[in-house]
Amino acid sequence: MPRTIDPILGTLREMALRMGSLSEAILGKALRAVWERDAALAREVKIDDLEIDRLDLAIDESVLRALALQAPLADDLRKVIAIKMMASDLERVGDLSRNIAKSGERLAARPLVKPPVQLLGLADAAQRMLRDALDAFAQSDTERARQVLLADDRVDLDQDRVVEILIRDIGEHPELSPQEVDLILIAENLERVGDHATNIAEDVILAAEARNLKHADKLARSAAR
Repeated sequence: MPRTIDPILGTLREMALRMGSLSEAILGKALRAVWERDAALAREVKIDDLEIDRLDLAIDESVLRALALQAPLADDLRKVIAIKMMASDLERVGDLSRNIAKSGERLAARPLVKPPVQLLGLADAAQRMLRDALDAFAQSDTERARQVLLADDRVDLDQDRVVEILIRDIGEHPELSPQEVDLILIAENLERVGDHATNIAEDVILAAEARNLKHADKLARSAAR
């Protein structure tokens, strides 16, 4: 016999998958605007982000309705909460993509400064983390989710390296510092995309295994002192 919660969970899942697809697309567009120095493409990102915001609100409303009318328990409750948290992270990815696009628009209006190859690698890694986290959600694949968690440290180190290179470049070419600062901002936003991909992966594990891994490493280190 079908449960009344199942259609609601199905709708929430569909909206979350749609939101994830849009978040991947908007991040890709923002980065293309940077690499191609395309100000018009950068301005499109602001418009694209509105649909992500609409879906975030729709998920909020559906979650509240599910909690009020269905009072889901155990596994179902975890799934509802995980989707809500995931939506919040995807909304932030949209905001970060807008930030990257704003930097891209400014860069397009200034003399060309070639991004360091390490920044291109960081962008690829952050996009891959987001894609893998969303695939883990779509397939309820906790092993893939754990691979995303492992990738986060590498992205953090890559971001540190990119910032180090760009700060050195500012010292050598201060006349290009506005462009270098925007490239640093892009690196920082990409690192934050990795953080949100990590959060999504943790939500997948929470929904599937009832294990809350948020802040697990930090708390374990504190307990060991």
